[in-house]
Amino acid sequence: MAQLASGVAVVTVRDGRDDLGVTISALMSVSMEPPLVLISLASRGYLNEVLLRQDRWAVSLLSSGQAAVASRFATPGRPSARLLVAGTPHHRGAHTDALVVEGGVAALEAETTKVVPAGDHTLYVATVLAVPYVNLALQPLVRLRARYRAMET
Repeated sequence: MAQLASGVAVVTVRDGRDDLGVTISALMSVSMEPPLVLISLASRGYLNEVLLRQDRWAVSLLSSGQAAVASRFATPGRPSARLLVAGTPHHRGAHTDALVVEGGVAALEAETTKVVPAGDHTLYVATVLAVPYVNLALQPLVRLRARYRAMET
């Protein structure tokens, strides 16, 4: 599967007073009507535990200039997401209160509608609540062969 290029995104959720997030490359559109997306998270991860009890979350689709953001959210033992976005433009989602990273190619706020255990991962199907922004002028960040790469036009 390392031969398949995939977009890179950051999933964030607010859990009480804390903010959590992780880099993913498994995000897909499921349906246009109703608007549904799917993300895949490692079942053993703490964010997975949180999403089992917090239904609303955000996903920021990163742009080619945001490899450092992707790396920060992919680092094991990472601190609170609030510290990871320090110095990076961001805001709280109006529908989820989750951190939304700005400067990407798009962002979504979503609410989980179905959880599916799948091997060592958990799949989350979610209704799109809002699209805080779409920036057609930027190129997406992709992951291919275990490296972040800018998508060529």
